[in-house]
This record gives sequence, C-alpha cells and structure tokens, in this order.
Amino acid sequence: MTPTPEQGARAWLGAALGVLATWAALLALSGLIVGTRWLVVAGAAVLVVGATTALTRALTRRWWVPTAAGAAVAVVGLVLRYGAPPGRPQFLPDLDALRRAWATAQQGVAVVNDSFVPMPDVRPGEMLVVVGAVAVLLLVDAAVLALRVPALAGAPLLALWVPAVVLGFPAGATAVFWTATAYLALLAYGAAPLHVHAGRAPRAVVAAVTAAALAGLTVVAGPPLMDAPGWASVSLPTFGSGAVGPLELSDDLDLRDSLGQRSGQVVLTYRVVDPTAGPDAAADDPGADDDAAGAPGPEDADDDATGPPVPEDAGDDAAAAPAVDARLVGPLRAFTLATFDGRLWERTDSDRLTDWDPALLLSSDPALRGVPPSPEAGTLAQVDVSVGALRERRLPLSTFARTLTVEGAWAYDQQRDEVVGERATREGLTYAMQVQVPSLSAADLRGAEVGVPEDAELYTAVPATQHRDDIAALAAELTADAQGPYEQALALQTWLRSIANFTYDTRVPPARSSDAVWDFLEDRRGYCVQFATAMAIMARTLDIPSRVGVGFLPGERNRDGEYVVTGRLAHAWPELYFDGQGWVRFEPTPASQTGPPPVWADPFAATTATDQVPEDDLDAVEPGAAPSAAPTAQPSTPPSSVDDASTPWVPVAVGTAVGTVLLLGAGALVLVARRRRASAASPEHAWTLLRRELARADLRWSDSDSPRAAVRRVRTTLEERTGVPLAGAPLAALEHLATAVEQARYAPTPAPVRPGELDAWRLAVRAGVDEAVASSTARRREQVTAR
Repeated sequence: MTPTPEQGARAWLGAALGVLATWAALLALSGLIVGTRWLVVAGAAVLVVGATTALTRALTRRWWVPTAAGAAVAVVGLVLRYGAPPGRPQFLPDLDALRRAWATAQQGVAVVNDSFVPMPDVRPGEMLVVVGAVAVLLLVDAAVLALRVPALAGAPLLALWVPAVVLGFPAGATAVFWTATAYLALLAYGAAPLHVHAGRAPRAVVAAVTAAALAGLTVVAGPPLMDAPGWASVSLPTFGSGAVGPLELSDDLDLRDSLGQRSGQVVLTYRVVDPTAGPDAAADDPGADDDAAGAPGPEDADDDATGPPVPEDAGDDAAAAPAVDARLVGPLRAFTLATFDGRLWERTDSDRLTDWDPALLLSSDPALRGVPPSPEAGTLAQVDVSVGALRERRLPLSTFARTLTVEGAWAYDQQRDEVVGERATREGLTYAMQVQVPSLSAADLRGAEVGVPEDAELYTAVPATQHRDDIAALAAELTADAQGPYEQALALQTWLRSIANFTYDTRVPPARSSDAVWDFLEDRRGYCVQFATAMAIMARTLDIPSRVGVGFLPGERNRDGEYVVTGRLAHAWPELYFDGQGWVRFEPTPASQTGPPPVWADPFAATTATDQVPEDDLDAVEPGAAPSAAPTAQPSTPPSSVDDASTPWVPVAVGTAVGTVLLLGAGALVLVARRRRASAASPEHAWTLLRRELARADLRWSDSDSPRAAVRRVRTTLEERTGVPLAGAPLAALEHLATAVEQARYAPTPAPVRPGELDAWRLAVRAGVDEAVASSTARRREQVTAR
C-alpha cells in the first residue's frame, strides 16, 4: 500500500524534529574531530536540506518527492561548495566541479584512513561529515514523515554514534542526552493521534506513571548493578571505557587492538620505606613531598615507566646509595607472557605451583631464590600494598627478588616468578614485600652472556609469520656494530625509543599484512604493547631469550606518603634473560611517554640534567615538573590539493589582480617554506636536519646509534677522511645538540632549548665539517701541484 505522507502544520513540526534530532546526533562526532567548523557547516547543510523537504512536502502528496528534492539540493550544494575552483566561487555546477568535488571526497577518505583521533578539521574531512549528516536527515525525514514509522529513525541516528563507540572516543553525557531526547520526541510525535486533544488526560496519566516507574527503578537497581563483579571489567590493551567496577588485566594481548579509554580507578596503594632506617623512616623520608614517581597524564598514562632515580654511572658502581622509593622498586609485575603467534600473546596456566617461606626471597634468578634478603646483596625496600578495585589472580610484585607475606590461598610459580591465587584479589586485601634491589649496571650486563632459562625453547621461539625473515634482517642490521647480547639489546631499545623513528599513539593503524610486528615496524606507530613485542621478537631473532611483562607502573605519591596506582598505569615491557642476572627489564617505549629507562639500560644515566642546560634557560625549568603526557608527535594528515579556506561568496572583479595576488602569495609561501626548512623546532628535528646535511658530506651513523655514539662516529669518520679532527666550537656544538637529543629521549623532564640555539649548534657543526673538508681538499691540491 502506498504510504500517506504527513501534511500541514504537523508535517512542519515533524520536519523540525528531524532536523533537531540530526543536530543532536552530530554531537556524537565531537570527540573524534578537532574544532567546531565542521559542526557549523554540517548543521547549516542539515537545516537547508530539512527546509527543502518541508517546502516540497507542502506542495505535493507523493511520499518520495520531498526526499528526492532534498537529495538533489544536497548534491548541488556539495558540488558548489567543495567543487568550486580554489579562490573563486561557482554558481552553477558543471562536470569539472563534479570531478573536483569527487577528488575532495577521495581526499577525505584518505584523511580518515591516515589520521589518528582526534582528526584535524580539514575541508575534505568536513565534506564527509556533511554527506553523512545530510544522509541521516533524509533517512530520518523519510521514516517519520513519508513512511510514518518514527521508530525506524533510530537506526540512522545511531549510525552517527557508531564511529565514536567503535573507536572508544564517546562524546559524553550531553550528546547522549540530547540524542535520546530528540529520538523520544520523534516517537512521541508518531504516537500522538491526528487530533491532539483526543485522550489528553489518560495520556498524561500514563506518561507520568511511566516516568515515575523508570526513575524509581533507576534509583533502586542502579547501585547494586554498579557494584556487581565484572560490571565494568576491562583488559589490557583495550581497557574499557568507564571507571565503574573492578579492573582485570587481560591474559591475551592482541597487537591489532587499539588502546581505548583507560580506567581512572585506584587499583593499588602502597608505601615504600627503608627497613634499615628504623620505624620513623617514613616520617623522615626526604622524598615525602608530592613528587611524581612516574605519574601519568590523563591520556597517555599507560606508558609512564620509571627506573631507579639516582643517576648511576652506566659503567661504574653507584657513588651513593639510591633513595628508597617507588622508582627504585620499579613497576609491579602481575604476570609474564611467552607464547606469541605473530599477532596475539597467549597464556596457559602452570601446574607447577609450590608454597614458599615468607622470610625467603622469591626470584627468577635461581641463585637468589630461597635465600634471606641481605643489605650486602642490594638495597632493601619494605613495600606494604593495599588492593583497591583490582580483580586479578596474580599478585602485582616487584620485578626484583622479594619476600612476600599475604593471607589466603596463594601459590608460587617458580618458572614465571609469579604468585597465583585460587581466587582473584579483593578490595582491602593487603600484602607486604621486602624487595632486594641489586646494584645492577651496564658494566654488569656488558660482560654477561645469553642465559638459558627453564623451558628455553618457549622464550626463543619466533613465529613463522609472513615477514619473519624481514624482522630478523632488520634486527641484524640494527645490531651489526654491537658487541655481545647486552649491546644488541641496547641498540634495539635505542632505535625503538627514538621519537625520530617511532610515534607513540594509542590508535593502531589498519593491518597491512598478516604479521602484526612487521606492520608496526612499517607504520612506526603504537603504544607499549607494540613496542614491547617488537623488541622481544627482534631479540629472539638474535637468540636472546625474551618475554613480555604486564603490570602497573609505580604511580604518584600523595600527601600522606602513599603511592597511588590507577588503571591508567597498566603497562607492558620486554624482559631479556642474561646468564647470572636472570630476567632483566628494558624499556623501548619512547621517552616522552615513559621517562628514563632502567638505569642499567640508560645511556644517559651518567649525566645529570643540570650539566646540560644552557645557563640562559636554567630558570625556565620548573622544579618537580612531571614527565610530559602529550603524544610524541601530532598525527599527520596527507597534504590536500583543495584549498582549506572557506570559499568566497563575492566574485573577484579584476582577474589580473587575482593573478598578481596569487603570484605574490606563492612567492611568500616559498620564502616561508625555505625559512621553516632551515629552522629546527625541536632537538630531534635539529638532529634529523644535521644528519641529513652531514650525509651529503658522507658522514653517517646508524639508527641504532645513541647520540653519543653518533658523535664519536662523526669525529672518527671526519678525521679518517680529512686528517682534520673536529674540535673547538663545532665539537662543543655537536655535543650540546647530542645532549639535548638525549634529554628529549631519556630525561623525564627535558630542559627547554630555544630553536635559535638548536640552529646555531647545527650551523656551527656544519661550518666545522665544511672547514675540515675544505682544508683537506686544499691540502690535496697543494700536493698535486707540488708533484
């Protein structure tokens, strides 16, 4: 049967409700796109198309004509706005305008595919939003006014929410409220009889009773549901979206999963004191202020790792005992993963569980396992932990050897160095550890050989993936100059941590192959799970046993002296096995997210920050500043050939004037581009520019070289080629720049450096190299002339 469309004032009311509902649903995208211009333009397009359908419906009784008229107006408007030639308007569509509009839409698709949330508000992306908004309006309008089935309008309105829900960036309660209210208004509009006064009193009574019943049900049933176990259980790496209910770490880590919004609930609180300092150690602890021990920011906190705080020399013994605090104890590891299939880390339960003596150490190192803690063997730290909103069958413990006292049915997994319970932890559970932190240094590891852990084949297996040989070849290339397994591991960590090579991002790009590790190494974007996995698998290709640890980072110290750990601090890192040292933690995730790596894996550990800050910038460093939680690099989008400015609506009168302006503008852009290319915005940018410039003089270094190694390589190569050493101001400038890069990569709070200083250092190095090359060339010419 042909549907009978709405007519008269009732049709105008339905059209207005459809426009309002589409506007409300558009708010769902506010968490995905930067700015508000896209929202204004899409809202205006919805209003124009909605008015068109309403006017058409007033002129005809054919149910499909208003929808067709609205679609036609939308197409013409899109072509005129997004297909007009850059710099001038177009009042009538033609084939050229249609092709330009189609090209803009294709660029919009590329922007969406290549961007990371939040997406920049650019013209091609705006076009896709406008197309989607208009389509939703036409579908809502047809469902409510043409087909007269308002309930169907929920499907297109929900479609605007799908991207935000799938990507894990919901717009918030306000958008949900207005979308739901608009939809309920559409349902009420469809349920109201044509004669609105009919049955007014009964309808009012039914509405009031229903509203009261819903409100009462919400009040009564809400709290029990929120307290129910598993109501908001979350997992690494997806982490759910709310802060309600207990948190549980996932046993299976999928490298294809993006990192969603993480829980801000408190999962652990603990105190750290020096057991050798007496009962008043906590009160007298000089570190009892509010300094953060690896505290994360609200967005990227999952990877704010820390190592021991004292800058011990990587090649010498520590000159002083380190401070006993959370950074010394390090992250609290819940469990480890060893089985990887190319995409997913999987875990199987162990049947080799034993009891333990609370007075003796538990450790992955057989030499330490089962002996009492001793101050002569390392720094002792007493750690008293209280569990919060954590439901985990494995206790989070220090990665170092430790004693453990805990109530309940718990057993020790000797192979994995884990404590496993018959039931999950509960809020209020307490346990105590006495951690023995060894004075481990780079010198200890540099002389160590690869160890053979129990079930060694489990920790050296490399999955037979599509790009297994490519990964092995890359690892061999990066470690070609390394001597021994420790230097190989350090070369891999240095390469992965460099923000010149990789970008920290919680959004995982779409798969390009069946090998998730290779896709990460190609895309150069990811978060802690990707970085940890890449280093672990690359280490296995070098025959170094490796595994991935999962747990929590130290947290932030509050005014009461307790360290507070939230769900945002869930983290993953690689552990490599060395003979005589057991499993050793490394930190390949970029420094802007993790702070410095462990002291034994930190090439910057021997240098203090104050030695490297220019005197003019000493006052610019805020004392006690926390590590930056901003993304390592802003997401980039492909260049667009379509002008991003709004299309002018007044035609230009004189064509020659336009040509002159365009020529002058092009010349100005060329000058600005040249100036930008010549100026460095950050130490990494200056380092990249200098590396490119020195490569023209055949002075190169490897990606796995640390900045200091690069300095040594440049000096050695230049002197070998020219016979002239790099010395004086050019050498000092190169060392200053290398130090700035080291701080940017490893320091928790890098000292600010002005762009002018970076450019001055870079130009000084170039001048010194050019002078050495020129001197060598002149000397050779003199020798030829003398002959």
